[in-house]
Amino acid sequence: MARIMDVVSYLRSVIPREVFDYQVLMGCLSDYRKPRDVVTRLLSEGKIVRVKKGLYCFGELYRRVPVLKENLANLIYGPSYLSLDYALAYYGMIPERVYSLTSVTTRRSIRFDSPVGSFSYRTLPESKYSIGAVLLSVNNVSFMIASPEKALVDKIWTDKRISGRRISDFKEYLSDDLRIDHSELIKLNMGSMSQIADAYSSAKIRNLVSFLEGAVSQYA
Repeated sequence: MARIMDVVSYLRSVIPREVFDYQVLMGCLSDYRKPRDVVTRLLSEGKIVRVKKGLYCFGELYRRVPVLKENLANLIYGPSYLSLDYALAYYGMIPERVYSLTSVTTRRSIRFDSPVGSFSYRTLPESKYSIGAVLLSVNNVSFMIASPEKALVDKIWTDKRISGRRISDFKEYLSDDLRIDHSELIKLNMGSMSQIADAYSSAKIRNLVSFLEGAVSQYA
């Protein structure tokens, strides 16, 4: 078998990204007599890391740039985009640091724990899923994430701690449970909130919009 460091150097020369799939890996190793044995050794020595079946990244010592976990979240399970607690924290709307990357998907809810992080996915019906996602990029690597407005709606829609039957329910929930500052609430785009509420067709979300409209007029 070829020297493993030579293999890593070769892979780095032909795979520009930090994350790659099984087909790319096998294509690069097609000239080796036993490519699966090469993969096994690369994994055992930490030269590459299996994120999930069929998806890999280079080991930490061999990365040119850090692996963008937000991009991984999109790749691990799809269709999906980041939302809920992680997106709220990403935008600085909630003070807590969120370690699990939370996403929404049209598929069944599931969780993946991998060597590079924890990823959870919550089911949304297509009509609720298909609005409110935006494309962002870090170091030329793109990922899909809910807008601040959509992340908040997704969180409230899925959170059983609040019924949202009354508009007044949201004051305590947003300030005490989520600890969102009023200065963050007035940044929300109410036009986008209304469009998302229409897609949700939910009294709970309509009451949220009504509360936020009052908050914006009060603190603007």
